Amino acid sequence: MKKQVLVSVDRGETRVALLEATGQVAAAPRPGRRRRRRAGNPAAGYRVAELYLERRGGRSIVGNIYKGKVDNVLAGLEAAFVDIGLEKNGFLHVDEIVLPGVETPKRGRGKGDGQKIHDLLRPGQEITVQVVKDPLKTKGARLSMELAIPGRYMVYSPQGEGVGVSRRLPDKERDRLRKEAARLDLQGGGAIIRTAAFGARREDFERELQYLFKLHEVLDKRVEATQAPDLVFQEADLSVRVVRDIFSEHFERAIVDDEKQHQRLVSFFTRTAPELVDRVELWQEDAPLFERYDVEREIAGTLSRRVDLPSGGYLVIDYAEALTVIDVNTGSFIGRGRGARLEDTITRTNLEAAEEAVRQLRLRDIGGIIVIDFIDMARAKNRDTVLKTLRKSLDEDRTKTFVVEISPLGLVEMTRQNVTEGVREIMTRPCPTCEGEGVIRSEETIAISFERRLRELTRAIEADALLLQVNPRVSAVFTRDGAKILRQLEQQTGKWFHFEGSEGLPLDHFRITMEGTRDAVAERALPFREGDEVLVTIVEPHMYNVDDAVAKIDGYIVSVTGGGRHVGEKRLVRIDEVGRTAAVATLVANGNGPADLEREEAGAAPEGDDDVESAARRRGRRGGRRRSRAQAES
Repeated sequence: MKKQVLVSVDRGETRVALLEATGQVAAAPRPGRRRRRRAGNPAAGYRVAELYLERRGGRSIVGNIYKGKVDNVLAGLEAAFVDIGLEKNGFLHVDEIVLPGVETPKRGRGKGDGQKIHDLLRPGQEITVQVVKDPLKTKGARLSMELAIPGRYMVYSPQGEGVGVSRRLPDKERDRLRKEAARLDLQGGGAIIRTAAFGARREDFERELQYLFKLHEVLDKRVEATQAPDLVFQEADLSVRVVRDIFSEHFERAIVDDEKQHQRLVSFFTRTAPELVDRVELWQEDAPLFERYDVEREIAGTLSRRVDLPSGGYLVIDYAEALTVIDVNTGSFIGRGRGARLEDTITRTNLEAAEEAVRQLRLRDIGGIIVIDFIDMARAKNRDTVLKTLRKSLDEDRTKTFVVEISPLGLVEMTRQNVTEGVREIMTRPCPTCEGEGVIRSEETIAISFERRLRELTRAIEADALLLQVNPRVSAVFTRDGAKILRQLEQQTGKWFHFEGSEGLPLDHFRITMEGTRDAVAERALPFREGDEVLVTIVEPHMYNVDDAVAKIDGYIVSVTGGGRHVGEKRLVRIDEVGRTAAVATLVANGNGPADLEREEAGAAPEGDDDVESAARRRGRRGGRRRSRAQAES
């Protein structure tokens, strides 16, 4: 499968996209030839398979090596917490402990009379560890004492032994690489040959080993000179790391839109794989690289719950604390032709969903437990076909996965290694209102809660009336339907209630801002007085009289007589009647033209009308000094 790598570097972040061929694509030009600018869509025949983001200040620490200090050893967990200089201590399990000449117990296989973790580590002990998993949510980084120094073709492990070959390579190629790597001098360590080593020769391994040995030598000197806890070795940045791990003969090219980053990649391949240098290109077109290849659209799509399928079905992806659930739906797909059957329609939707679900796992870098709810299929043959499609699609996923058979309910349970934060986690933060739950209490729920609260509070209040500061959408629940709920509450408590507040207040905001007599509270609470002239925006027609219209100011309703033809306009109105929850007004004869409206907004009276009050009075107290003071106090 042909592939491409796109690297986009901005001031605040670095983004890398892996593109895979979906069909016939143009052949790559021969190395050394000048590439002509392509006409049309350069992404034709390719689709985005994987996305990686790295922010300045939020860089992944996977692969970093630290000199740490053991903070605590917990025998019950067979683990130790290690201070590596970060906000949270790292987690080191007994399986990841490697000490020279010491055989460590493995989980579930340790003998009762064998060495325990507290025999291997003690608080205050200094050890060298490597991060194998980023801190995620409330958990600290996952650590290992078996260091791995990555190169282009192999990963060198100073404490390891033997040579392993990636299982993602074909069996024939694995056998060939074992022979090429036979009798390599690993200086007492071990090595794992990577997937990117496809087609590599013995001389490639020998050249890279010298580089890895030198790196290990520098690492040992830094460990001796470093005082724990502190960083000893930092993994390469995102673009070098991704291209190093995946770029191989299967890739047509790597395109970079930053000159400095382009030079870094060229320098890296010059040292490690000179034959691939010609495939690293600098993007020099005016159009942004990611927009030209439609990657921006894919990035935006990772934030959506719904993912559409080609036939008309769709996926719904929901995230929970312990797992991710993918639901499959037929949507608008009803089969093809008159002879279409339900089982065939379901099977085709599931086949498309299997491929797209894997693609979304890779795009969003979803890890942990994953449950895919396929549509129930009656035939076992169809279930097997869907499962085979799912597993075949997972062959292209570099992250470790484990898939269980489809259950009788049509569910597929699987796990996917979770190493770093995905695109969604990097680009978003939990909603401060719903705290990540995805739902908030409705206005009616909050109003009912306030109603109970008022019944309790008024028992100890002697004043006849109260001024309540709440969100207008909540107060509207009390005042709708002729203020039926408000009247019932006042009858039960023997108090009068007035409301103030603005849309900027949280829905659950509640405060008693004034207690007093009915007249005193009404004087402060009512936004207007009869005769006030107010500049309002008419928002909608009147419900019962098409000739009239309605304006709203912080939830207070102003019915404008004769305003039906001015919906959407700013008009000057005169208040005729004032109530606790609504007012009635009429249009002012003058002050309706654009010039007059501009003068109104500027605080001047319309020409020829010396009797009109000032603009501050026209706005009314709801939008004037008292309303602003109430908002400031809140």
